[in-house]
Amino acid sequence: MAKVKGEKVKLFFAEFKKFITRGNVLDMSVGVIVGGAFTAIVNGMSNFILKPVINWLIAILIGKDGLEGAVTMLSPAYTLDETGAKVIDLANSIYIDWGSFISSIINFLLIAFVLFSIVRIINKIAAAQDKFADEQMVIYRRKKIIFEYRMQGMSKAEAKAKYLQDVKDAEIKKAEKEMQEAKALEEEKRLAEEKANENVLLLKEIRDILKANAEK
Repeated sequence: MAKVKGEKVKLFFAEFKKFITRGNVLDMSVGVIVGGAFTAIVNGMSNFILKPVINWLIAILIGKDGLEGAVTMLSPAYTLDETGAKVIDLANSIYIDWGSFISSIINFLLIAFVLFSIVRIINKIAAAQDKFADEQMVIYRRKKIIFEYRMQGMSKAEAKAKYLQDVKDAEIKKAEKEMQEAKALEEEKRLAEEKANENVLLLKEIRDILKANAEK
C-alpha cells in the first residue's frame, strides 16, 4: 500500500516537472516578468514625464492644478485643515476623477503604441526571414536541377540554359493558367448576371399580368 502511494507521489511530481519545463510555460513566465517590468516603465513615463507636462500645459491654459484638480464633484464632503479652514475631503466625497481617467488613457495609448511597434518589427523580421528562406530554397533547387542535368551528360552551360528554359516555360504555363481561371471567373459572372436579368424580366412579366388582371 505504501509502495503504491509512493509511486503515485513520484508520478505526480514527474508530471509537474514535465509541465513546468514545457517551452510554452517558460515563455509565458518570461512574458509575465517582462510585462511587469514594461508596466513599471510605462507608469514611470506616464507619471513622471507626460503627466507633469500635461499639468503644466493645463495650468498655463486654464490656471488650475492640472490633472490632479480635474474633478467634478457630485456630492462633496468637507473637513477642516490645520488652520481651521474648510476644505474638501476627497476621501469621503463622491466625484468624477477626470485626471485618473485621462492618465489611464495615456497609459493605454503608450502600451498600445509600444506593442504595435514591437509587433511591426517582429513581422518585418519574420517577413525578411521568410524571404531569405525562399531565396535559399530557389538557389538549392536550381543547383539540384542543374546537377541532375549535368549527371545526364550536359555541360555546365547547357544545364544552366536548360534550367532557365524550364523556368521560362513554367512561368508561361502559370500565366496561361491564371488567364484561363480569370476567363472562367468572368464567364461565371456573366452567366450569373444573365440569370439575374432573366429573373428580373420574369418578375416584371408576372407583375404586368397581375396588374392587367386587377384592372379588368
